[in-house]
Formats: sequence, structure tokens, C-alpha cells
Amino acid sequence: MVEMLKDNNFDRVKLFDADDLTLQALKGSDIQVMVGIPNKMLLDLAGSSKAAMDWVANNISSHMKRKHGVDIRLVAVGDDPFTGADVNTVFPAMQHVQAALEDAGLSNKIKVTVVLGTDVYESVTGKPSDGAFRDDLHGPMVDIARFLAANSAPVILKMQPFIRVYNNPLLPLEYIFFKDSAVPLVDGAVTYHNYFDASHDTLVAALRNSGFPDVPIVVGEVGWPTDGDANATPQNAQQFNQALLAHIGSGQGTPLRPGPVDAYLFSIIDEDQRSVDSGHFERHWGIFYYDGMPKYNLSMRDGSVALTPAKGVNYLQKRWCILNPADSLAEKVGDSVGYACGLADCTSLGYKTSCGHLDAKGNISYAYNTYYQTNNQDVQACDFNGLANTTDVDPSYGTCKFNIGISLSSGNGGDGSMIAVVLTALFAASITLCL
Repeated sequence: MVEMLKDNNFDRVKLFDADDLTLQALKGSDIQVMVGIPNKMLLDLAGSSKAAMDWVANNISSHMKRKHGVDIRLVAVGDDPFTGADVNTVFPAMQHVQAALEDAGLSNKIKVTVVLGTDVYESVTGKPSDGAFRDDLHGPMVDIARFLAANSAPVILKMQPFIRVYNNPLLPLEYIFFKDSAVPLVDGAVTYHNYFDASHDTLVAALRNSGFPDVPIVVGEVGWPTDGDANATPQNAQQFNQALLAHIGSGQGTPLRPGPVDAYLFSIIDEDQRSVDSGHFERHWGIFYYDGMPKYNLSMRDGSVALTPAKGVNYLQKRWCILNPADSLAEKVGDSVGYACGLADCTSLGYKTSCGHLDAKGNISYAYNTYYQTNNQDVQACDFNGLANTTDVDPSYGTCKFNIGISLSSGNGGDGSMIAVVLTALFAASITLCL
């Protein structure tokens, strides 16, 4: 995985957890790293300075003090924590982690920050210049902004324009996709032509209106999924991400923050175990498939239009598991499909998804095969009480791909499912675009 990052000139990554194997793989890579702390840990970190010291010792110091260690630059305390954690735990947790870094002699290199969703701020008029933190979060957000300003640390913004479209299908896609034909948003003397700039500057205004106009903003998560919903397609993802790269690559910034914008493109690779509480699309944010193969082309700084795939990926045998053609669609088949999809990823099945055109037997075969590949083609994983059998004829059909599992001997290192990458090297301009 690290080799693939370097082959594509990705020189900054954002990790959602301090996964030890991933950090070990990044050792000596010269890739700058932002390490996240999950929301579930905030209560302990807020209540105990020792817990923060132990976390820093085990997850930060241990990886930086080795020879050719990991180049950790940011620690993000929580990921959109105000939606899943006690509001009153976020700021104390940040304070304790900051104190622990100071105690470890690392605060001069590593900044403590937090990842915020776009729902922490709002504008009652709809104009970015009237941006303000939500009334119920104003106190905690002012404390956090003051902390960030005092430590010259950025705030990390989790921007998800796809979610906006998902929740409001009538939202004009032209405005989301940076189209010249989009109906603009006029805010006094400023005109906004896209959602990215407007949402970014609403946060700029919220910080300014709270007395902290100079806190830097890093867009820590922005992208577009490729499956799991009618609008989640490779074509839409390519269109959005390419337009985003071009916009950031221009170096013009946003109306309220002219100049280079730091942004992380989400994400590097699909995650087949990611929660789907928000929708099936959650497992399909990657610009690479599960095996490190690019999903689509992106124009890069060097003029290339192709991402470099992962090297040294070893696949299992070209063998698939399908419903026995002689079997009928009995009730027991439905039970077996539920079992298979409960333990494997079937999010490509559904209305207007990549496999949404399959018939009933095709849906069953897809579920069986996904379970079979997840279990490394174990012969017992393609039985389902005699309903299934293996085939060496690829059952893929149209846009629906029946995957083959990856051999455990593949040596790409690290857990790519937990990485978001920053594309600082895509353009000649000073761009830090993350994936």
C-alpha cells in the first residue's frame, strides 16, 4: 500500500485510527501523517490525563522515536465527534492530548486538532458570510477555536457534498460539480459558483464571527462514492473529483480565503467492513478498488491521466461460487442469502447500483460469491446446504463484477481500508489535496 501511495506521488495521508501495522508500514516513507483518535476513546481521554499520556506513548512516541520513524504532523481528536460523543468530552480530550505531547517533547512538531462535520455551523440566511456555530455548540466550539488559535493548529473540516445530494435528491448537481451552468449564490459583493467554496467559507465566517478569523482550515475529507446509490457511480465520482482537483489546483482558494486550499480526497480504497448505517455507498468511496486497481482516470500534475495501480497483488484462483442452475428460488435460498450478506459485502446489490440489473438468480449468485471470496474460497463456503457450486466461468455481467479474493500472500503492507490520502503533488501549485 505504501508503495502505491508513493508511486502516485501521494505524500500526505490521514489515518482514521492509530493502527500499528499501518504506522509501521509508513515508517521511513517520508509521507506526512495525520493520526485520528476514534470518538469512542474521547470519554477516557477527557477524564484522565494518564490515559492521554499512555495513548501518546503507545501510538505516537513509539513510532516517531525509532530510526527512520513515522513523520506524524497532526493528531485529530475525534471524527465529527459532536454527532457521536458527549459534547463536553471533546475539548478536555484535546487538552489532555496536547499536554501529553508536550510532556513527550513532541508538541513543537505535532499539532492537536479535531475533525468537524458541516453540521456544527450554519447560516440562517443561507449566505456564507452569516456563518455561525450552532447555538447548542457555540460554547464548546469557541473553546476549541481558542485552543487551535493559541497553538497555531488548523481545524479539520469533513465536507461531504455527496451526502447533501443523497439527503436532498432535488439539489442541483451543477452547483455540486463545479459547473459553469450552476445557478450562483450571491452574498453581497461575493458570488459563489459551487458548494465547496460556499460550505468552506461558511466555516470561515463562523470562526471570524466567533473572534478567531485566522484559524487555518484543512478539508480533511471530501470525495464521491462509486456504488451503493443511483448517484454513486464511477462516472460521477470521476467528474466530481476531477473538477475538485482542477479547482484546488488553480490556487485561487475561496472568496473568504484566497490562496492554496489544503484538502484530503476521501478515500484511497474501498472498505468492505465500513458501517452502512448512512447508506450502502459508505463502502465505495475509494478511487481504487479493493485490489488497488484504479476505478477511473484522474489528470495529474505531470500530465498523466492514469493512477498507478498497486503492485504485487496476488489473487486467489479464477473460481467463483454461484447458485446451482438446477435449484429453484425456494424459501431456503432467501435464508442463505441473508446469511451470506450478513457476513460479507453485498452493497453492490440494490436499486440502480452496479449490480442492480441482475435477476433474482444473479443476486443470489453474487451474494454466494462474495461470501465465498471473503472466506478465501474455502470449499465449505460454497455449499449453502447444496444450493451452490463453483465455476471457472466468470459470472460478471455488464457493470456487475463478481470479484476474486486477494491471496493473503499479497504484500502491500498496512491496512489500506483506513487510509485517506493527500494529493500534494498533483499540481505545480502548493496544493495539499487529500484522498
